[in-house]
Amino acid sequence: MAKKDKNDIYQQELERVRMELSEGKSHKNKAKNDLLQFFVGLLMLAAGLFMIFQNLDVRSSWGTGFLRLGGYSLPNGLIFLPIIIGIVMLFLMDRKVFGWIVIAVGIIIVLAAVIMSVNIHWRTTNAYIFIVMFGLAAAGGAMVIRQLFKKD
Repeated sequence: MAKKDKNDIYQQELERVRMELSEGKSHKNKAKNDLLQFFVGLLMLAAGLFMIFQNLDVRSSWGTGFLRLGGYSLPNGLIFLPIIIGIVMLFLMDRKVFGWIVIAVGIIIVLAAVIMSVNIHWRTTNAYIFIVMFGLAAAGGAMVIRQLFKKD
């Protein structure tokens, strides 16, 4: 009877070790699957955003004037005036910090003028392509977010 009890104990221990090993493999496979889902989601998101951006037309209306005051708009050349004043200040003043500040403000004004003069228009497309574009972006984004914020 003692021999049979030892066999039962060995069988139970063997079954417990098998269970632990199978759980370890499933955790390893699950981690690989999570990483695969993350990268597939990232790829889908990138493909969807690429298709969306391919269907946008970007146009500029730079020649229409930067700032409108009533019915009068300032010419675009005037936005370079702070940069020119800053350069003059660099050569005339002892404290060059103020000249650099004026130049930095002038560059910010020029960049703002360029950005404000941009018009974005959607190209005509069919419904299938529209659904594919936004579906890829939405599904890919959801997969990435799910993997990033998943609780283990």
